[in-house]
Amino acid sequence: MPPKQRTPSSQPAPSSTSTPSKPTSSKAASNSMDAQAIATDIWNKYVDKTPQRVKLLDSFLAFLVVVGVLQFVYCVIVGNFPFNAFLSGFSATVGQFVLTASLRIQTNPENKSEFESISHERAFADFVFGSLLLHFFCVNFIN
Repeated sequence: MPPKQRTPSSQPAPSSTSTPSKPTSSKAASNSMDAQAIATDIWNKYVDKTPQRVKLLDSFLAFLVVVGVLQFVYCVIVGNFPFNAFLSGFSATVGQFVLTASLRIQTNPENKSEFESISHERAFADFVFGSLLLHFFCVNFIN
């Protein structure tokens, strides 16, 4: 099939000498500085306004993320010979993360209006009971 013939359009072709564009390196540097300023501002507000108890829970959550990543990387690199042991350990890490995140949400002073009927002691007791139950099942799963 032969190619279609094109008719000249009434619009002029764009010229390569129209307007020079700005260098993108200064724009990228400006955006990175803005992102850095935003991240610094978020970090400073977190340090200033977050209660110590919530910071402690956040550090434990970060520890659980690191442990989960290390377990997964170990399983990928070395292998998963006792697969039920890997599943049990990884499930314990993920389950503990979920329980800790729940405790953080329930004990955060900013969420006081949503959890009026639950005291901090009750939330912690639920956390301990859930953790014991989780680890009981994980230990039994290992055999």
